Amino acid sequence: MQKLKYLILFSALSAGLLILFGPIVLPDNFQLPEISQSVQNKDVIIIFNSGGWGNTPLDKAKDFAPVVEGIQQTLNQLGYNSIVLPYQRTRENLLGKISGAKEFFNSFSNSSQDLAAKIEALNKNFPDKKIILAGLSNGGDFVSETYRKLSFKVQNSVYAITAGTPFWADNFKSNNILQLNNNGKDSLVEGNVKPLLSTALAAPFKWFWAKLNEQNISFSQVFQINGHDYSWNSPKISSVIVSFLDSKLSRSKSADGKEDLSSLTNYVNTH
Repeated sequence: MQKLKYLILFSALSAGLLILFGPIVLPDNFQLPEISQSVQNKDVIIIFNSGGWGNTPLDKAKDFAPVVEGIQQTLNQLGYNSIVLPYQRTRENLLGKISGAKEFFNSFSNSSQDLAAKIEALNKNFPDKKIILAGLSNGGDFVSETYRKLSFKVQNSVYAITAGTPFWADNFKSNNILQLNNNGKDSLVEGNVKPLLSTALAAPFKWFWAKLNEQNISFSQVFQINGHDYSWNSPKISSVIVSFLDSKLSRSKSADGKEDLSSLTNYVNTH
């Protein structure tokens, strides 16, 4: 019994030391030589970052993928072709999760610096490209931190769309950043303690009940926060994004030199 106690204590101390002093391990995200061919014929590069651990592939990010698709459709309406480059914050292993947790508590200092450096390199090699950062929840916090670390020159050609950024984040303010909060209805953005606590307490029971009923559902899927749903089908979401992109990237002008918004207005009304 005494040996078991020492083993548990040693394991706990080792885990603590690893979390505190272990190396930061970031995923091997897109490298410039690898993506040069795919981006050179595109007008806009969309860099996508999911919520949670930041490692959800775009095709499985049901909560934000429709928004990214809507952004691409809007860009097409504006006369731009685009490409989406997912950026993963966390590796799918124990050391990766430990690094991801450290990054979360340290405001994504290393991963945001890594992405900022990649964006600077993209801008240097493709100065004519526009870049849009898109992030949900923790991904929104990460996007904001990344934008903060860009040089002033590069910030002028980079835009950001964040949705549901948590209340504890120190959001960077810029005219080139659109921050969505569901018109103040997102409890995570507003920091409404009571609904957040209620959701946190109910989530384990919902997850356990789903497992008992043989439903293949992740814990994050049952952790549903009030107002933390950003659907492209909601006019309050899509119209704001369309208006933002139009104000920053519109190419269409009427004969008197004013912006012609008719095509985008029709687009919003029919989607």
